[in-house]
Amino acid sequence: MNIILIGSGGREHALAWKMAQSQACEQLFIIPGNAGTAECGTNVAINPLDFPAIKDFALANAVDLCVVGPEAPLVEGIYDFFQNDQTLAHIKVIGPSKEGAQLEGSKAYAKQFMAEFGIPTAAYREFTPDTLQEGLNYIEQQATPIVLKADGLAAGKGVLIIDDIEEAKKALIEMLGGKFGAASKKVVIEAFLSGIEFSVFALTDGKDYKILPIAKDYKRIGEGDTGLNTGGMGAVSPVPFVDDALFQKVEDRIIRPTINGLHHKGIDYKGFVFFGLISVNGDPYVIEYNCRMGDPETEVVIPRLQNDLVDLFDAVYKGDLSEKEIVIDERAATTVMLVSGGYPEAYEKGKIIYNLESVEDSILFHAGTKEVSGQILTNGGRVIAVSSYGPHFEAALEISNQNAAKIDFAGKNYRRDIGLDLKAK
Repeated sequence: MNIILIGSGGREHALAWKMAQSQACEQLFIIPGNAGTAECGTNVAINPLDFPAIKDFALANAVDLCVVGPEAPLVEGIYDFFQNDQTLAHIKVIGPSKEGAQLEGSKAYAKQFMAEFGIPTAAYREFTPDTLQEGLNYIEQQATPIVLKADGLAAGKGVLIIDDIEEAKKALIEMLGGKFGAASKKVVIEAFLSGIEFSVFALTDGKDYKILPIAKDYKRIGEGDTGLNTGGMGAVSPVPFVDDALFQKVEDRIIRPTINGLHHKGIDYKGFVFFGLISVNGDPYVIEYNCRMGDPETEVVIPRLQNDLVDLFDAVYKGDLSEKEIVIDERAATTVMLVSGGYPEAYEKGKIIYNLESVEDSILFHAGTKEVSGQILTNGGRVIAVSSYGPHFEAALEISNQNAAKIDFAGKNYRRDIGLDLKAK
């Protein structure tokens, strides 16, 4: 099977690493990939949103399967592009249709979906520039903190949690005024939920589903969960506080109703559903849906998945996903993200990365790297995820931290406390 994988981050390196192990994988092409994915297959310098160029490449290389890593191509309708073109329709695409991707592409759509199918989430209202005054009045009636979410994709920056009523009103004016561009032409205001967050992933063919290992990621740049939000500084799997009782509630109240809802609405959805959840006094609520795997959670979920990933993707299309049994490595996995100095604000690229060859007992998933003249250089805010196994996450973290300390590049930063807050849970 010839496979295209779209994306260039740590998530995509983890997916490439796993798919390359499959006997069914003959050739693996990564569009555009990074210095790490180049070790798993062939990087191809095409923009992930240039669908006509992807089409030409897929046809020229007899591609059988297209796995879409990031959200933007899915929200822009790459699945539909393949399905609606007779020359491409034979290619299996792992990722939802454009409508299915609205679960991530529109916060308002996701909220309406959850309301329709009785899926627990925070109370909310949505507002546009035409209803700005109603929004301001609504804020005045709310308890703090208040959560404001840009409706569309905003590169992970479109969610604000604000403790002051007047600041929240100012933020709403700025957001509806274009602070996040088209993403905030509509804003969802929702009640703040107090609890502990975790991530659950399902692979679905739109009717049946399989649940993958559960994870928890860490968004804040600073240790002790301080400082600015990032794309993710690390993750652990499994999650100690997700016991059998909570897991059963998640499946019964959230996962099954979501998949049934997609099927009921006739939405074509063949791919991953990422449930961003929060446990409030032992009851799970949906904070957000994503229409793809998370990053850096993928860097701990995929290493714990013992199934042949290509075989699972094939089952999505053959219609026998329900017959597959997910096999999970009993070991814990922890990933620690090395990031560029200054991230998540302004940072420099092109720094030489040293000592990668000195790493032992960890898997390095490249996130923002490129190779130039035989040297590996930084090429993003998040640079490399250092993933490790252990009998428990503390042991895995110790190995990741040891190897994170060995790798060097100018301005390197990372958190040493990934998962340690869970020891008390």
